[in-house]
Amino acid sequence: MEEQEIGYISNFLNKISVAIIEMTDGTLAVGNTIHILGRSTDFTETVSSMEIDHVSVDTVKKGDSLGLRVSENTRRKDKVYKVIED
Repeated sequence: MEEQEIGYISNFLNKISVAIIEMTDGTLAVGNTIHILGRSTDFTETVSSMEIDHVSVDTVKKGDSLGLRVSENTRRKDKVYKVIED
């Protein structure tokens, strides 16, 4: 499987398990698989829902800042990769 770097974690809201992702490249849609990788972070997850300014969205693009509920803790500056299915 190929991966494309699409952004980074700018903040993590621990109490509600939401990662704030800054998109630096490409697009991301509900149903895509992402890989979050950092010094002590390494997991993949399917995107089930995303929000921009508390409004649910189906797709995001370069330049967007979004909230995404995740199953594991993340840290600032962790890299976010979109998994590209063959």
